[in-house]
Amino acid sequence: MTVRNTLAVGALGIGAALVFAGSTATVANAKACAKAGELTVVSWGGAYTKSQVEAYHKPFMKECAGSKIKSQDYNGGIAEIKAQVEGKKVSWDIVDVELSDAIRACDEGLLETIDHSTLPKGDDGTPATKDFLEGTLYECAVANIVWSTIFAYDKTKIKGDAPKTMADFFDLKKWPGKRGLRKGAKVNLEFALMADGVPAKDVYKVMATKAGIDRAFKKLDTIKKSVVWWTAGAQPPQLLADGEVLMTTAYNGRIFNAVAGEGKPFEIVWDGQVYDLDLWVIPQGAPNKDLAMDFLKFSTATKQLAAQASYISYGPARKSSAPLVGKYYNKDIDMGPQMPTAPVNLKNSVQNNFEFWADNADQLKERFNAWLAKG
Repeated sequence: MTVRNTLAVGALGIGAALVFAGSTATVANAKACAKAGELTVVSWGGAYTKSQVEAYHKPFMKECAGSKIKSQDYNGGIAEIKAQVEGKKVSWDIVDVELSDAIRACDEGLLETIDHSTLPKGDDGTPATKDFLEGTLYECAVANIVWSTIFAYDKTKIKGDAPKTMADFFDLKKWPGKRGLRKGAKVNLEFALMADGVPAKDVYKVMATKAGIDRAFKKLDTIKKSVVWWTAGAQPPQLLADGEVLMTTAYNGRIFNAVAGEGKPFEIVWDGQVYDLDLWVIPQGAPNKDLAMDFLKFSTATKQLAAQASYISYGPARKSSAPLVGKYYNKDIDMGPQMPTAPVNLKNSVQNNFEFWADNADQLKERFNAWLAKG
């Protein structure tokens, strides 16, 4: 799969539920939905869900008169989807998931299949199967964004020589202070190996061996006592703002939002970024399957994907959306350079290997939890 090259040139905790009501004064657009209803859309919360509400939810409800969207937050994984489907009590209609989770859930028969021929053409008339970036359409999932895990710091807290590489993130001697890390093995192992000198292109080759995994955990050992663990995407910017950490890994869009939307003095370090896809999936037996499919088609159309990129710095999954990406919605900031897929940001990057994580997620989760429990 050649997602890296294509992207370079193109572009379980459950949180509180929010209900958004569509305008009943708007005439329903047949292209948006065949029948109005109430949809439960599950995503990651914070600035990311806000971008979806503005670019997807509100326009969809406007065109599908009388519809309501209940927006619910979660922290990823497939445990809740699995519990709902196997318990035959499905309440979620459509879920935003990471690629490896989409593959696992589909393989386990937890998701509805999606007919790609029914997806809308690009605004330039290109069939969807050719308009979506390579590696973004799957049997049970359709990608919406390209996002990245990076690390960031508060510029007011670091004077003089600033961190520039992943190795710097692990250097407690030169930059003493707490570090924020997502609580899990995924991405942290990749970061640890790069910090230990493994070239980005060889990360998964090394991780395919027991010695490589041992090496990654050994490197994590060097900062373990200084780590503040986070579980939700909204936490890293807050950790920086509160001074609880000197540096933290984070989703790039959350840091951008803190800088552009809240004026925070944060700096993103792109070196060693691990970039990934988020995709829409529909749980098997979703109570509003047809409406969920209508929403999926609407939200992954050319203009909607480009619109989301004006609220958060995640790259759209369609080629036809890229030329429409302009400025941040309320400031004179060009969004192109803020994307993970900007060529300068991809210089020393790793594309998440979904096959590795689909095959190894469970055993590495067990090992990570055991490692964490050692204190």
